[in-house]
Amino acid sequence: MDSGSAANFAEMGTLGIEEEFFVVDDDGVPTAGTDELVYERDPPEILDGRLDHELFKCVIETQTPKIDRLEDAREPLLDVRQALVDHAEAGGFRIAAAGLHPGAKWRELQHATKERYRAQLDRIQYPQHRNTTAGLHIHVGVDDADKAVWVANEIRWYLPVMLALSANSPYWNGYDTGLQSARAKIFEGLPNTGMPTDFGSYEEFDAFERTMLRSDSINDRGELWYDVRPHTELGTVEVRTPDGQADPERVLAFVEYAHALVLDLAERYEDGESGYRHRRELLDENKWRALRYGHDASFIRRDLEGKIGLGEVVERECDRLGVSGIADIYDEESGATRQRRLRDEAGVEALYESLVL
Repeated sequence: MDSGSAANFAEMGTLGIEEEFFVVDDDGVPTAGTDELVYERDPPEILDGRLDHELFKCVIETQTPKIDRLEDAREPLLDVRQALVDHAEAGGFRIAAAGLHPGAKWRELQHATKERYRAQLDRIQYPQHRNTTAGLHIHVGVDDADKAVWVANEIRWYLPVMLALSANSPYWNGYDTGLQSARAKIFEGLPNTGMPTDFGSYEEFDAFERTMLRSDSINDRGELWYDVRPHTELGTVEVRTPDGQADPERVLAFVEYAHALVLDLAERYEDGESGYRHRRELLDENKWRALRYGHDASFIRRDLEGKIGLGEVVERECDRLGVSGIADIYDEESGATRQRRLRDEAGVEALYESLVL
């Protein structure tokens, strides 16, 4: 069984950044280019072993090498992105980023032939057939398995904050959904997605993971697609909430925030805090508010005493954790608002071009 081990949780504060992108043509429209980019040509050295495609042939994923310190994250992120752009351009393709591509119509796009994805399509059917999503995944190393599970439990309240700030997918299948992050809702159509429940210990999470494998509910541990998960192979807490972003500064802001949250929560665990252990249903409500309203969202407070607006949360978090990137994002036009404005003011061609790296 492809399950991890408690022994893999051995390093604190390391980072890994995974990004999903769209392979697009000269017009900025998603195209089936990943067979060539993944299988038919050797990628640049930094992408060797760190480049793969997702379910659709127009969606490609990169991974940074392991990053030891937060302050070292910028260079590998930019290097990986530039290498991908160069690799794509050499084959006549371009790279774009968003939570959903507004020009992607799933019925017209080819699925990957990789056995893993064919098995998923066969098992999941319609929800996976339409899954043109692309996200940002941030891994933060945690040096103890029980600590990682506790951190993953407690970080759940903050995930809708990240989603609201990252919301960058108003269009799906060619129409305006009225949502700020339609990606989050489309992806929830798959099994084993959304807000996970609270786990009492690493032993409890490991038993769940093994049960899912043993019962053939999933083919590998990577098919637990929750918004956050202890990654039992890499020894990280993996935050999987944000929409894909074209601007690397926004990616780095979410990396900064996720890293600070994990380190703060790890300290709280070490200090013996009991945690909030929120019900999943309450967190689902906050996630709904995030994907529906984006920068205008308000949330049920952590102590359940009333509501708190996104702006107030951002100000508090920046003061509390010493971060600044999420404040810059909040002060700017949201990704979803920008997409709608560009489409209205300049047309779909300008919108597509704005998403190209």
